[in-house]
Amino acid sequence: MLYELRVYHCVPGRLPDLLKRFDTITTRIWQRHGIEQAGFWTVAIGDSNQTLYYFLKWESLADREKKWAAFQADPEWISARAETEKNGAIVARVENQILQPTSFSSVK
Repeated sequence: MLYELRVYHCVPGRLPDLLKRFDTITTRIWQRHGIEQAGFWTVAIGDSNQTLYYFLKWESLADREKKWAAFQADPEWISARAETEKNGAIVARVENQILQPTSFSSVK
């Protein structure tokens, strides 16, 4: 099992728009493509309150490549993303890392 940590640094003031898009659009489309999330977090105390952190769970890199490509090409996603960004970009920068659990990790 692999986990992907994705960090979205929002354009100032746009975090509520990003959260709404994930809540009402993105996660529903992910379900259709078999993409499994392992949690979402915002910063309560720390450097930035305009950042969203989340994990996705993958069986393998091939699983990720197949499902993520299908999601990115999904016509509903393309349309919804364009609609939610009609007043400008929501996300300024995205970081992602593919993580694998250690032998002693409680999460496998």
